Amino acid sequence: MPPRRPLSIIDQVIVKSLLTAAVTLGGVGLAAAPAYSGPAAIAWAPCAQDAAVQCGTLAVPVDWRDPKGPRFDLAVARRPATDPGARVGTLVFGPGGPGDSGVDRVIAGNRFSAEQRRRFDIVSFDPRGVGRSNPVVCAPELLAQRPNPVLTSQSDFDALLAYNQRLREDCRARTGPVYDHADTLSTVKDLDAIRAALGEAKLTYHGSSYGTLLGEQYAETFPHRVRALVLESVVDHSVRTRDFLDTQAVALQDSFEEFVAWCDGTTACALQGNDVRAVWADLLARADRGELRDASGKAVTAFDLVATAHRHFYGPDWPGFATKLAAMNAGGPATVVGVPPLVTAVFCADWSLPVRDYKQYASYLRRTAESAPDVRYPASLYAAAACLGWPQPVANPQHTLKVRGTPQLLLLNTLHDPASGYNWATNVARQLGDRAVLLTYEGWGHGAYTRTPCVTAAVDTYLLTATPPPTQTCPASP
Repeated sequence: MPPRRPLSIIDQVIVKSLLTAAVTLGGVGLAAAPAYSGPAAIAWAPCAQDAAVQCGTLAVPVDWRDPKGPRFDLAVARRPATDPGARVGTLVFGPGGPGDSGVDRVIAGNRFSAEQRRRFDIVSFDPRGVGRSNPVVCAPELLAQRPNPVLTSQSDFDALLAYNQRLREDCRARTGPVYDHADTLSTVKDLDAIRAALGEAKLTYHGSSYGTLLGEQYAETFPHRVRALVLESVVDHSVRTRDFLDTQAVALQDSFEEFVAWCDGTTACALQGNDVRAVWADLLARADRGELRDASGKAVTAFDLVATAHRHFYGPDWPGFATKLAAMNAGGPATVVGVPPLVTAVFCADWSLPVRDYKQYASYLRRTAESAPDVRYPASLYAAAACLGWPQPVANPQHTLKVRGTPQLLLLNTLHDPASGYNWATNVARQLGDRAVLLTYEGWGHGAYTRTPCVTAAVDTYLLTATPPPTQTCPASP
């Protein structure tokens, strides 16, 4: 195992500030911590779910502008390298969402190749407000009352504003002060504290989906502490409300086009022989008329159908989606999946998405329907609706990336991604300029790292050598 480099004076100050005396705040219990005595700031112990993985916590400030103030415990997990003699260092994985648990990812282990597990200690964490790290807590009965994001009048708009305010007040009261400090810029400081506590002079990082925003902003904030950084399924944090909706609408429409082309060309599609677009359009129309019901008799909306398409395109699971559509087309009950939970305390602090009134909201809906005539309602509409009325200015508003002084970063995106569209990846690549190389997987779905040996080898080579791979495209797997 290579010798561990000593912490710099700056790193020692950072870690020491994390370990000052704690308080109990907002219902969140915070224990006192000993004075900093070296790089082993995280007390590791076997994880309950898998003794081969180590779990621990790192005390970080609630508010990084007050580093000596109240703290909470950030949950961290580490899977030690299986070949210590070949160990390169520590790879930190940045989970997506916002809302995914990095601790669960490390415990499961299947997100990482055999070569990564052999050569790196793999570390991840539950970001602030998520999982085991002072999670955002809201009343379940209030969450269940969330209105449909497809608004049809000013009264709908006003009702959603009022609901969002009630929900914010409830979640803030139940969560405590972390609720107001859950933005990604705060998590950037947490990530750097983890790096310092691990004794790593520079960060080796792989961020997935929403975790790419964390990686982008880490590179902006601490460029000289980056060793290698992968951004997989890239988030473009430069787009404003209109373009936020439009770009995701285009990405979802593209995935729908790919589904239709597949369905028209294979007998594996349960709708083979049917006009797929006509079947889909009829189901949307039935939903708009209130005629589509699930097995319990509950009305299924057009937004529910589009959300179901979106989730099936993640895999993608085209056969499963086609089977659902065929069953509904034959008169069976509608089977839909809900929108994944959104941690609004994180997301709405990262995105300024103001909408003046229903008139402007309706104009955005018309634009997305023009950009995506088959799917109408991108997931970004749900996100924008959830943030409607969020206090301005937000903690971490959108801006064009300005990264200077890093090694070259590796961007990775599927060509047909329904969530982090290829349009986002190319735009971020333009912002980064010569600081980045974009690796394109010419296939489908959300996320690309383990889809083919070509992609996996390119990413692993970059992480091991900190040099971008010679290939910039990987062909699709059928």
